Amino acid sequence: MTSPQETKTRAPGSFIVKDAPKLDLEAYIANYEGRTRLRRLLFIGENSTFLSHDALKAAVIEAKQGQDTNLYLEACSLLRKTAPEDADATPDQAWLEDTVKAASAETERLEFELKGYKNNLIKESIRMGNEELGDQYRRTGALQSSARSYERMRDFCNSPKQVADMCQKLIVVSVEQENWLAVQSNVFKIKNLHLSTFDLEGVLAKNSAAVGLAHLASGHYKEAAKAFLGTDISLGSSFNQVLTSNDVAVYGGLCALASMDRAELKARVLDSASFRNFLELEPHIRRGIAFFCSSKYAACLDILNSYTADYMLDIYLAPHMRQIIAAVRLKSIVQYFIPYSCVTLESMAKAFATTVQAIQDELIAMIENGVLDARIDLHRKLLVANIPDQRVATHLKALETAERHERVARHHLMRMSILASGLELKPQSLRGTTRRSDLILMDGMNTGFFRQRLG
Repeated sequence: MTSPQETKTRAPGSFIVKDAPKLDLEAYIANYEGRTRLRRLLFIGENSTFLSHDALKAAVIEAKQGQDTNLYLEACSLLRKTAPEDADATPDQAWLEDTVKAASAETERLEFELKGYKNNLIKESIRMGNEELGDQYRRTGALQSSARSYERMRDFCNSPKQVADMCQKLIVVSVEQENWLAVQSNVFKIKNLHLSTFDLEGVLAKNSAAVGLAHLASGHYKEAAKAFLGTDISLGSSFNQVLTSNDVAVYGGLCALASMDRAELKARVLDSASFRNFLELEPHIRRGIAFFCSSKYAACLDILNSYTADYMLDIYLAPHMRQIIAAVRLKSIVQYFIPYSCVTLESMAKAFATTVQAIQDELIAMIENGVLDARIDLHRKLLVANIPDQRVATHLKALETAERHERVARHHLMRMSILASGLELKPQSLRGTTRRSDLILMDGMNTGFFRQRLG
């Protein structure tokens, strides 16, 4: 059973979603396997007003199929707040006692077997014993103990493939712990292994997805987009204990929208032969990116807003969804204004499906933050670009050019005077080769010296 120190705490109701989502809960959760199913059900039940009861009921059932009693008690507690009279809201004490006893007995058995392997110095058996013990700890929710058991496998691995398998298990545990530095560290270890082509199949796709998830969680959207865009379609359902191919399409598309310009989006997303396969799983993401590239910003933002309720129920995307939509909106406004020297606030409000006052407040905030180089004419309700004075710029460039020509002319005149006065030092040859010498020039009107290297 998980110790109190190892239980991941979450702020209750951090992302309350009051709108009805488009997702079908049963079909959505069926795409995942392992502990992530239960964690996602708990997150949806905790944050969705529409799906709370169904998600928590499913979470209680899912928890009773495993051995993590802490997650079961959490599901019962949340269900009790939503539906106090529901029979599943009351913890099953008999199941709890039986599960704790069975888990403890299994853990003790695996620890005893591992001790025997160590006494007999059977290297492969020690490795497998640590692996089985790590799996058991993870089933019971003891993630720190699980990670330690997996790490002990390293000294008993006989091939790069076994090291890669160990790192993959550590990545899964680290994702659940939200230890993103450990995720990237283990991905780096796998990259440095000399794996065969056969062993590399599937590993690279998982690594790209894991790195993308780590960058997304850290708020590095450009790096996350690059990682997800580099994920191979061979990922399939092999990483469903963390995320699915649909998640790769959504995460990659949204991060790209928030961090890339139109040229990059077209070249690296829409025209990408590999990522196009992911976009086919989530066609609305492809449509949103296509609308942005064709300057149909209102349509792009409408798609994002219509799916916001779904994305706010994603355990990894929810903390960043508001920032991503805000970034896409800021980019859209900047891109919309680029071709104009001035534009009316009314036309901008119409283009972005909002009111004049709302778009005016947005523009003021963007100008104050240095995002938009423009000014607002409140009397005529115009947004005017700050165009530099071309006459002043031309005069400054002409003065700079004149000074440069004058400097070059002075150097030429000095050279001619030195040659006419016979002050040039002739190059001397040494051992049949021409030696490089220095010519020291002195200006009679200046105490400084000019040192010129002769070729």
